[in-house]
Amino acid sequence: MATEALVSFAVERLGDKLIQEAKFLKGVSRQADRLHRDLRAMQCFLEEADKKQEEDSRVRNWVSDIREAVYNAEDIIDMFILNAQSLRRNFFLKCGFKKLINRYKVGKKIEALQLGLLDISNRREALGIKNIGEGRSRSAKNQMLQGLRRSSPHAEEHVFVGLEKEADELVNQLIGGDLRRRVISLVGMGGIGKTTLAKKVYNHRQVVECFPDCRAWAYVSTYCRPRDVYMQLIKQLVCTSTKDQQVLEMVEKLQEHELGDFLHEHLKEKRYLIVLDDVWSCRDWNCLAKVSGNDPDCLGNVFPDGGNGSRLLLTTRDKDVALHADARSTPQEMQLLSKQKSWNLFCGKAFLDHDDADRYPRDLVQLGREMVDKCNGLPLAIVVLGGLLSRDMSHTEWRKVHDNINAYLAKEGSQTGIMTVLNLSYIDLPSYLKPCFLHLSLFPEDYVISTRKLFLLWIAEGFVLSAEQADQQSMKVTAEVYLNELINRNLIQRYASVEHNTPYLRSLLFFNLGHEICRISQLDFIGKCFKVLRVLDLEGVKVESLPSIVGTLIHLRYLGLRHTGLKLLPLSIGNLRSLQTLDVNNLKQVPNVIWKIQNMRYLYMEGQKYDIPLKIDTLENLQVLSGKTFKQWIQNNSSKLTCLRKLKLEGRYELVEGVEFWKSIAKLRVLKSLYLKASEESSFPFLAMDSCLYLSKLDIKGHMQKLSEIFQFPPNLC
Repeated sequence: MATEALVSFAVERLGDKLIQEAKFLKGVSRQADRLHRDLRAMQCFLEEADKKQEEDSRVRNWVSDIREAVYNAEDIIDMFILNAQSLRRNFFLKCGFKKLINRYKVGKKIEALQLGLLDISNRREALGIKNIGEGRSRSAKNQMLQGLRRSSPHAEEHVFVGLEKEADELVNQLIGGDLRRRVISLVGMGGIGKTTLAKKVYNHRQVVECFPDCRAWAYVSTYCRPRDVYMQLIKQLVCTSTKDQQVLEMVEKLQEHELGDFLHEHLKEKRYLIVLDDVWSCRDWNCLAKVSGNDPDCLGNVFPDGGNGSRLLLTTRDKDVALHADARSTPQEMQLLSKQKSWNLFCGKAFLDHDDADRYPRDLVQLGREMVDKCNGLPLAIVVLGGLLSRDMSHTEWRKVHDNINAYLAKEGSQTGIMTVLNLSYIDLPSYLKPCFLHLSLFPEDYVISTRKLFLLWIAEGFVLSAEQADQQSMKVTAEVYLNELINRNLIQRYASVEHNTPYLRSLLFFNLGHEICRISQLDFIGKCFKVLRVLDLEGVKVESLPSIVGTLIHLRYLGLRHTGLKLLPLSIGNLRSLQTLDVNNLKQVPNVIWKIQNMRYLYMEGQKYDIPLKIDTLENLQVLSGKTFKQWIQNNSSKLTCLRKLKLEGRYELVEGVEFWKSIAKLRVLKSLYLKASEESSFPFLAMDSCLYLSKLDIKGHMQKLSEIFQFPPNLC
């Protein structure tokens, strides 16, 4: 799953690297370029293969081989560039021989990799994997998933618990309010009860009386086919009896756009209620309503606005769809059930009587409550669980389900397979969101992670690519867009598991280990065994000291050491030339080797004990600098930090000359946010900040001898 996206990102990174580091690739550039072209050619087939790999182990192995080849290519090029950089600084004659040997070895590795790619390519045709453009047929599994989701308004739930208030609110929206045609949307994650609530309201007595002659329900699904949807509606609205057989035969011969026109003509003089269940994207809504892409305010010409109180009811997992369909209506967002409502729903399914569950054996009630808690308020999971347990009321059966609840809820092949239903949300994700979503499975259940850290991890993993690579800040903005899209799709609460087929570990994240200490021998093991790590996060883990072997992790892009208790960093950290993020706090001192890490973008080092010199003005890509002291700052040439957008300084302000300090800040042409924190024994004198023309956010913490006048503050403060 998501292999296409992961490989696409890796190939893009490889292409960027070949352009940016061309000066170091002399001697192997032609081979590297050809390797890049071969890998790009493979991309054309990966989307088709991604759809087939769940059903065919041979395809799964083929996809795994491609993924491994791409990672190997990236590792080879990375290693060659870093070796070339190292040799370039040494002018001894013997380095010329080392360069030749280095080129020869890399050339041989690339040749071996290209032979492997040729073998992979030859196996493609035997596996029946086509180019993306040659066909987009749905897999049998996806068709099965769609079949499980198909809804009907007549199959109404007899047990309706926990949604009574929402049902009343929705009925009022449908039968009341203004007379314009409105689109009312139910939004929520898969399995939360959108369709169940829509059925209840659709068949509600007041709704039936309000729309007596013109109600219809259509199931849309992830593969939206407007013709099928129109036919579902026409059969319910027009061809309702055997007498209408001739009309039906005539209608079935119409083209899609003609069906839309036919439906419009039938609805334009009527007060109607149309339910569109399971609309997945704004594009699908546009296709169904025939909304013009050039006129987003157009109501569409299939569902007319006759000013008579007509309503459309949408169910969707994506909030953006709801807002797009009707920006003037507030979507009704479905919430997970409370513990009590969850229990009531379970009793109605398992005991067939949620009002008298206490008469059942206490041991079953205890097991039931524990299992319901594991459903986390998701109605679909509770209904599946209750239906499963209602078949056998023995303690043995309930204990077996209790001890293997995840396996039972994930069972596929029937409507009891909750994960087959939830999997549709994942399948519908665009390729760039799949790796971001799967990355969340690295974190423990209910683990709270800051958005700042998540963005930095996604960037370090290579999941976020910006069209403007020169403007690295745009990568954080893009990461935020990705996160918001996952939230709007109601996926951020879902657990996703991913099978790692590659033997090369690239991310290692530790979580709170209580009071246990991570010893040097354990960290030595990491350095020796995981040479291609991109992400190492030890936040919150007690670490005695960081061994110098960490400096051999030359591919590392993210190093998280916050709240580890570390007091010193090894000098070898200066060897991490690919490092983009260093997050550490409460060190005695930061070694003066950070200047070597010229790829650094985010540097956090709050709480230094000793104020010793720290050179950083070589870090031209640096965007965020947090924790540097005032004295350390003034010893650097700030004009070289051309990308710095956020700066946090702390310590004793009186150790620097005020005018010079503010001149150094004024040189930062893209600085947007400045945070100044004076130590308790220190204070700020009169501050003249009007030269900081680009500053939009200013936070000053500490004693001030005199408050500046309004005109002496930066002119662009928000």
